[in-house]
Amino acid sequence: MSKRYPGAEAFAVEELDFEVPAGEICVLVGPSGCGKTTALRMVNRTVEMTSGDISIGGNSIREGDPAQLRREIGYVIQQIGLFPHRTIAENIGTVPTLLNWEKDRVRARSAELLELIGLDPEYGDRYPSQLSGGQQQRVGVARALAADPPVMLMDEPFGAIDPINRSRLQNEFLRLQAELRKTVLFVTHDVDEAIKMGDRVAVLKKGGRLAQFASPTGLLMEPADDFVEDFVGADRALKRLALMRVRDVDLWTAPLAQAGDPCEPVRTAVAAAEVPHALLVDNESRPLGWLSRRDLAGESVPENADSTADPLIDADSVLRDGLATLLQSGSLYAPVVDPRGRLTGVLSVEIVSDFLSSREASESELSAAERPHD
Repeated sequence: MSKRYPGAEAFAVEELDFEVPAGEICVLVGPSGCGKTTALRMVNRTVEMTSGDISIGGNSIREGDPAQLRREIGYVIQQIGLFPHRTIAENIGTVPTLLNWEKDRVRARSAELLELIGLDPEYGDRYPSQLSGGQQQRVGVARALAADPPVMLMDEPFGAIDPINRSRLQNEFLRLQAELRKTVLFVTHDVDEAIKMGDRVAVLKKGGRLAQFASPTGLLMEPADDFVEDFVGADRALKRLALMRVRDVDLWTAPLAQAGDPCEPVRTAVAAAEVPHALLVDNESRPLGWLSRRDLAGESVPENADSTADPLIDADSVLRDGLATLLQSGSLYAPVVDPRGRLTGVLSVEIVSDFLSSREASESELSAAERPHD
């Protein structure tokens, strides 16, 4: 597809051509003014293309009514765009209402999505001004999901959020995506966010020309040219921490105990374990707290540990965020939990260190193999 605005000498987007597999996140990234948002808005025809075509599931978007097309595609923007005079539930139900859903069905869908994005149902009766910026952005995502669209467009959705909440929202969306498997086009100017969020990344040059279309790993390992290499940055080894999910590394194990268990076997297990501390869990393997030596000094494990199990790390988060959590907490170890809060293992600083060391060694071997020999 291409786009040239009337009266303009140059293309805003020129012969952009790629395919996004269903259920994946494709990130459009590049410098300001390279046509990322224009390309995104051509998908729902808020900008009409000059030439070419776009198909969703084999069907051209040129066919049919543009307004109907927009109701079938989720859209999340940086400015959020919630209607200030409508409640949160009414905001979420905007598209279903336009699609003439029954009122009871709209209310049920709004309540379902509030739970999905981690907000209490009581928030449905509040107004946007009563929510924080991060909460409003979550509602924006819920509104885009309301009619269960097969495709979502996200234009710098977390760009106006402070760094801490931005990271949390990124992780929250990745958790949702693991459940929902939407096909997502995601625009950002931040290459770190592109690498973290994308299954595939399209790097655009000025004029909306495609410089490289690859997986994040391919982008970091094999930049297509000097432009891509400069754009990705020199710290490519560290950026790989944003590729690997915590669940995909070999996590350590800690001795586990429940309240009332005999202490002697736990003390014995601690002496031989990778993690030199025991973890108190409930009957569904949810971490409750680390057990201290004083906790294990008696005959049976107490109901409450001397300290909590915080910080907890989401198994779906990226390794870089897991490391940041460890460093911010001053902990050497942190329990890793699945979406239901159940323990899957323990992340340690040493695991991350070993990961980086092995990656650097692999890079050195690759570089040596690529150097010309006499």
